[in-house]
Amino acid sequence: MSLSQNAPTSKANKREELKKQYKDGEEIVSDDDLTRGKRRKTDKEKEKLQESEVVEMKKLENLIFGSLYSPVTFGKEEEEDGSALFHVDRSAVRQIPDYEDDDDEETGQVVGIRKGEAAWEDEEEKQINIDIASVNRLRKLRKEENEGLISGSEYIARLRAHHAKLNPGTDWARPDSQMIDGESSDDDDTQNGGVDDILRTNEDLVVKSRGNKLCAGRLEYSKLVDANAADPSNGPINSVHFHQNAQLLLTAGLDRRLRFFQIDGKRNTKIQSIFLEDCPIRKAAFLPNGSQVIVSGRRKFFYSFDLEKAKFDKIGPLVGREEKSLEQFEVSQDSNTIAFIGNEGYILLVSTKTKELIGTLKMNGSVRSLAFSDNGKHLLSSGGDGQVYVWDLRTMKCLYKGVDEGSTCGTCLCSSLNGALFASGTDRGIVNIYKKSEFVGGKRKPIKTVDNLTSKIDFMKFNHDAQILAIVSTMNKNSVKLVHVPSLTVFSNWPPPNSTMHYPRCLDFSPGSGFMAMGNAAGKVLLYKLHHYQNA
Repeated sequence: MSLSQNAPTSKANKREELKKQYKDGEEIVSDDDLTRGKRRKTDKEKEKLQESEVVEMKKLENLIFGSLYSPVTFGKEEEEDGSALFHVDRSAVRQIPDYEDDDDEETGQVVGIRKGEAAWEDEEEKQINIDIASVNRLRKLRKEENEGLISGSEYIARLRAHHAKLNPGTDWARPDSQMIDGESSDDDDTQNGGVDDILRTNEDLVVKSRGNKLCAGRLEYSKLVDANAADPSNGPINSVHFHQNAQLLLTAGLDRRLRFFQIDGKRNTKIQSIFLEDCPIRKAAFLPNGSQVIVSGRRKFFYSFDLEKAKFDKIGPLVGREEKSLEQFEVSQDSNTIAFIGNEGYILLVSTKTKELIGTLKMNGSVRSLAFSDNGKHLLSSGGDGQVYVWDLRTMKCLYKGVDEGSTCGTCLCSSLNGALFASGTDRGIVNIYKKSEFVGGKRKPIKTVDNLTSKIDFMKFNHDAQILAIVSTMNKNSVKLVHVPSLTVFSNWPPPNSTMHYPRCLDFSPGSGFMAMGNAAGKVLLYKLHHYQNA
């Protein structure tokens, strides 16, 4: 009974205590309630902090990487609240051309520049004069040998014409050759004959690694011991020439000595030296059959040296001729004829057997250079009239005469061993490479114009397979260029960088093009090994 009576009393007491806890509208919270409230408040602050960090991270990412979360959409109106991080400027969608003026914008008419008309002309171009004769690299722009001052507009026109000649346009890049209305490229190739051109030739489409085709771009070579290291010359070297056996090399120059060396690339042993007291040597060359050496200078006579008998014969003056100098000559590939440059446009033909004059040829201008072709059947000549003559030595008549493009005075000629190509050098440093069959047929356009040198061309030489053309100018140091004939490009690593060749004078390839020898004005004969060719 006592327990039941106490229970209501305790409950009543608790109610009274709770009522006392609320006074004047103030809430008195217990310790447990305070702890729970602090936890909730801390959790809410953490959530707000995390949300603010996420927003800041998004803003930072947008600034660095662009609008990743709100990508720009084109064609919609921009929001006015300015919340976008990037503003799209659509004023550049339609750009007003430079040639539109204010009146045209109002009327909606667009007036363009007519095709072929210049957008702007400099009035000072007509007032200035340029001396193209005083600068070596501008001499090639002359149309006449004695031309000097030209106007600025004429100078620009000639520069453009020269650039167009060196960089002809391609058919596929012209507007009239483009595909129309989605025509297939196969049809264009068939119409233009692209596939047919490949099928008409029997050349290899893929060059084998061990094949005979020389690659363009860079020439692989090695510098060897000088060919005349055993006995250098005291004067300029005017001639170097390999014997047909590829082991014997002759050198000759103004020191009046004819020297023979056995070439192996290591020791280059000296074999013999012959002194000519009365003839500073201007040119010396083996006959192609290797039996004799022809030696000439600025004299009325020339020498013939028999290699088997080791005997010199002095020939001249030639009967009926009054030439005071027979210093320049060429020998035919069949070893039967020697052609000397004479006076007043005459070419003197001498037999290698009898050493007598067998005929003469006459040009309109002075003769400056000669070159035999087609195994000695034809002779090419050029000179002061800027034309190239093709002579038939069987009939002693001129087959064809044509102007050498861009030339006012020819200074050098050379022909490939098979006679298919020939090159013509001028006093302006320009070399034109022609296909002989096309030139004789009336096509005077060269297949390539090489203008890497700016001074007179003095010497040129094709190697045995006509894949390399050497071009030499004696007026400047290191003035030697090697042309890759199949691609009609110049080797980029020749002359060798960081090396001096002094003033080059002459050059020759061995019969297999394994060696290349070059004589200079310092009396040295530089020797190089061409890695592409396996045989000397």
